[in-house]
Amino acid sequence: MNENLFASFIAPTILGLPAAVLIILFPPLLIPTSKYLINNRLITTQQWLIKLTSKQMMTMHNTKGRTWSLMLVSLIIFITTTNLLGLLPHSFTPTTQLSMNLAMAIPLWAGAVIMGFRSKIKNALAHFLPQGTPTPLIPMLVIIETISLLIQPMALAVRLTANITAGHLLMHLIGSATLAMSTINLPSTLIIFTILILLTILEIAVALIQAYVFTLLVSLYLHDNT
Repeated sequence: MNENLFASFIAPTILGLPAAVLIILFPPLLIPTSKYLINNRLITTQQWLIKLTSKQMMTMHNTKGRTWSLMLVSLIIFITTTNLLGLLPHSFTPTTQLSMNLAMAIPLWAGAVIMGFRSKIKNALAHFLPQGTPTPLIPMLVIIETISLLIQPMALAVRLTANITAGHLLMHLIGSATLAMSTINLPSTLIIFTILILLTILEIAVALIQAYVFTLLVSLYLHDNT
């Protein structure tokens, strides 16, 4: 009960050395692979989900945009496994760190924008000034559109960080309340514990949805620039 509420969000260390890199590299090791000609049910289900997700995101893209398919699929798998592993007790979730989410969002956003300026510079510049804009509003509208473009990676990172962090904090608070009430009132403890189970199921759904939303928005930014 005396544990710091934000202790689970502190980057862990091993012998004084940061262990965040090892934790980030750990989720890919959990992805099963097969060396056999006929796959088992787990590998088959995994491949079906990957194909379904890839098809969902790549349908709207042209040939140039589909060259990003491997990167986007790898991104959604990484965020999903990281979010789900963070729900385990005494674990660390890298996606609760804004710095890491910015490190994912900024390069992907910048790559999509640079591609747009290289291949379709007229269309890219046209986004800053919609057709039919009154002349007195042109300078202000250009500034607004520029700001809205520059905050896209920040919005991506903050959305993922806020949703994952809020869920973990809520689970921590309800878990602490369950432990405190266990010695006071058993019926209340059962009610709170049921709420905790339902919240855990909700957080699993949030972990999956946020991974999909993050990747889908990157895909939409790519679509606007290809």
